[in-house]
Amino acid sequence: MPSTGESMENIGRLLLSAYQCAPAMGSVSQIGWEWYSRLAGRIPLTLLTHVRNREALEKAGAPLPGTEVVYIDTEWFAGPLYRLASRLFPRSEHPVFLISSLDFFVYDWTALRTLRKLRKREPHWELVHQPTPVSPLAATTLHRLGVPVILGPWNGGLKSPANFPEIMAAESGWLYPVRRLGRLVDGLVGSSRNARLILTATAATRADVPARYRPKCRDMLENGVDLEVFRAAPWPEPPGEGRPLRILFVGRLLPFKGVAMLLEAVASISAGFPVHLAIAGAGPEENALRQRAGELGISDRVAFLGALPHSEVARRLAEYHVFCLPSIRESGGAVLLEAMAVARPVVALDYGGPAEIVDGEVGALVPASGWKPVVAGLAGVFEDIFRDPENWRRRGQAGRQRVERRYSWPAKIDAALSLYRECLERR
Repeated sequence: MPSTGESMENIGRLLLSAYQCAPAMGSVSQIGWEWYSRLAGRIPLTLLTHVRNREALEKAGAPLPGTEVVYIDTEWFAGPLYRLASRLFPRSEHPVFLISSLDFFVYDWTALRTLRKLRKREPHWELVHQPTPVSPLAATTLHRLGVPVILGPWNGGLKSPANFPEIMAAESGWLYPVRRLGRLVDGLVGSSRNARLILTATAATRADVPARYRPKCRDMLENGVDLEVFRAAPWPEPPGEGRPLRILFVGRLLPFKGVAMLLEAVASISAGFPVHLAIAGAGPEENALRQRAGELGISDRVAFLGALPHSEVARRLAEYHVFCLPSIRESGGAVLLEAMAVARPVVALDYGGPAEIVDGEVGALVPASGWKPVVAGLAGVFEDIFRDPENWRRRGQAGRQRVERRYSWPAKIDAALSLYRECLERR
């Protein structure tokens, strides 16, 4: 829902460039929608977005009061490009994403031409903010409109882990260095050079920004939590005799998400402890994971729930004792924040974005030192929940408190408005 309350007389019209922006169309698109819908009640703005988002946006009520929407159509390029990438890499979404991302540059070039024409007959924008894509690959030319530009929050720059060669091979990890071409494009079009501020989500992202631009960086996680959807819920009755430890995973079923390691961890403790694992999500690895559960003899302890809407994810989180995200290469971790908001302890690998969200106060981090150590580490954490359930209940409560302080969308929007004022005052 749009935010209300604060008077924004000192800020003029914002141009919000969100290539991905639509509710219930994926995590990054949801981020774009949250920025648009929550700023709409607090500042006049123009949303710039791709035409593929139009149907979902209009269904959700766009243009929202006090806003206008400008759609950019590059489907003539984006559609064939996506279909080609999907045929080349049927098992892995990340290479598909990298190749499909080339459409952004066509979108950006088209957008600049469109906006220059619009500016001739409409008031100028005072500020440009580009929250999506969330990748440093998204070098924009919108600074050529002659107004201050804020980029991000970006999340990227995470190096591929060296301890999981079998997973990275399945993920076409050899293609990941192609991302470095984004820095070349950024240098050519002057996106970082001409930005007023760059919002960076993680230490890896900030370190990946060229040193001469780091003074422009401000810390801001790209993800936020809707506290009206993800409400705190009482912890279920502790696991014990006749009551299985209930573990939940939510995410795309892809090799790098590490679900196969989670299955092995569940199998390793199943002889000594009652346990139930629910896997919410869809993806190309689903059949292989079902087969692996059968090979491990735990099919009766594992439920595949399919892809779930946000409201259903929140409901499921309330039914489980612990949330586990064993991803080996996770730049962000929005679902960890959502689980924390429901007051559930969280378990993840000590690498990337999760390592900056999770600690011993709200859950546990397992060293990302290889397949077998991760399986053993996860199993050890699950056994500890059986031994000391009260401690883990308290970690869930601490997670909820942390989300309220740091990661709610209202807190993020308030911080953004302060940054907008800073940019305009400096100008």
